[in-house]
Amino acid sequence: MQPIVAIVGRPNVGKSTLFNRIVGSRLSIVEDTPGVTRDRLYAQASWQRHNFLLVDTGGLDIHSPEDMVKHIRNQAQLAIETATVVLFLVDGKSGLTEGDQDAADILRRSGKPVVLVVNKLDDIRQESLAYEFYALGLGEPLPISAANMLGLGDMLDIICGHFPADEAEDDDDIIKVAIIGKPNVGKSSIINRILGEERVIVTPVAGTTRDAVDTFYEAGGQRYMFIDTAGIRRKSKIKEDIEKYSLIRAVAAVERCDVAILVISAEEGITDQDTKIAGISHEMGKAGIIVVNKWDLIEKDNKTMAKYDEKIDVQLKYMAYAPRLYISALSGQRVMNMLREIRVVAQNAAMRVQTGVLNEVLVEALARNQPPAVKGQSLKVYYMTQVSVKPPTFILFVNNSELMHFSYRRYIENQIRLNFGFKGTPIHFIIRNRS
Repeated sequence: MQPIVAIVGRPNVGKSTLFNRIVGSRLSIVEDTPGVTRDRLYAQASWQRHNFLLVDTGGLDIHSPEDMVKHIRNQAQLAIETATVVLFLVDGKSGLTEGDQDAADILRRSGKPVVLVVNKLDDIRQESLAYEFYALGLGEPLPISAANMLGLGDMLDIICGHFPADEAEDDDDIIKVAIIGKPNVGKSSIINRILGEERVIVTPVAGTTRDAVDTFYEAGGQRYMFIDTAGIRRKSKIKEDIEKYSLIRAVAAVERCDVAILVISAEEGITDQDTKIAGISHEMGKAGIIVVNKWDLIEKDNKTMAKYDEKIDVQLKYMAYAPRLYISALSGQRVMNMLREIRVVAQNAAMRVQTGVLNEVLVEALARNQPPAVKGQSLKVYYMTQVSVKPPTFILFVNNSELMHFSYRRYIENQIRLNFGFKGTPIHFIIRNRS
């Protein structure tokens, strides 16, 4: 599991600037992927030999003094729940504020490592402005300038120093399953239905969210760990806050899982929030299953399921690889079928194809449908090999990578799926010039 670093702070202290400085060129905004917001809340980052997930909790839109404590508390609590390390950012030029003190009070009692960072100190002569932040009781304030990239190396060294030491995993035979989706779609009910009261084994695991514990289960010789992201029931006047909390929790859960199960309410249908959460799983390359819950609560005829499939085809078309199940957690209808699908998609995400067999399929695909010419130049595909799993990732060696059109890459992907399956898992390609 990668460490998670959450940036917390008031509006206009420079969180977004610092986020972009840490992530740098690694931040990739895929505009042609539906359901993925351009205003990123998270990104992969690295420093020295450490890889981690950086989460930007966003600015707090505080409209009145009455709302201040509530929003600061929600923000700080979110960081406590999801983060391995909390990066608490304050504004050195504005000085210590009541909002900083409220957040620090919660963070100080959390037990989580907190790195106190004082931003906007653009000159070494301004470092003395950081001294007043000792009053927060969070250790030594670290002066930086995100805009001018001053002090960032020392800051990252300290953050990475809090990461747990790498340990050999002894749970490779466990399939980690994240149940993701909006509030009140039945995520916890699904897990409870699978487990059955007499077989519940709940083990709190450090680093999981306050409202969710990892639940272990064994059936048919296969061990599972369910990561439940339920419990997102925060009352707030601001809808965007609720969506942000659920998205960040989904990021934390999906990052840890092998299989992500997107739960949709049959009554509500597919919403924008569903597509955003699905986009997180897809972008992270996780094996996925789409589960439509509360299927017993809607009126049906012999075309109802087909019509629902059509809606999924349109709104979640980038997850066409994901199998679909229509279930009722309340009645138990088709719930246990999920275990079979989980095993299948987990195996497919870990599947390797021999290079020789893979290139036989490639040769046949090229003969059946030659690459199109672009501005008089023809794409030539020489060779393909699989370089990793989870998700299955392939390198295509070509004469000119700029000639590889998205549609032809999709054609090759379809041929791979036709021959080898890969049901339930995205497939990634790396296009590389042979020279």
